[in-house]
Amino acid sequence: MRIVAALTLAALLGACGQKAKLEPVAGQDLPPKPFGAETQPDAADLLALDPQAAPDRSVELRTRSEEREDDPFDLPPE
Repeated sequence: MRIVAALTLAALLGACGQKAKLEPVAGQDLPPKPFGAETQPDAADLLALDPQAAPDRSVELRTRSEEREDDPFDLPPE
C-alpha cells in the first residue's frame, strides 16, 4: 500500500510543472544586446541552442561487416 501511495505521489509531483512563458525576475533585465546584433534577443532566443551546441545525431547503421581500413596513426608502443 505504501508503494502505491509513493508512486502516486511521485507521479503527481512529476506532473506539476510551470508551463508559463519565461520572464526575467522582477527588477532584473535581460543581458545586454550582443555586439553587432540589430535587435535585443528575448528569453526564447537566449534559450535556443545553436546547431554546434546540439548537433544532429547520426543514425547510420551498418548493414554488414566491413574490413577496417589501414590506420596510419595506429602505431605500436615504443
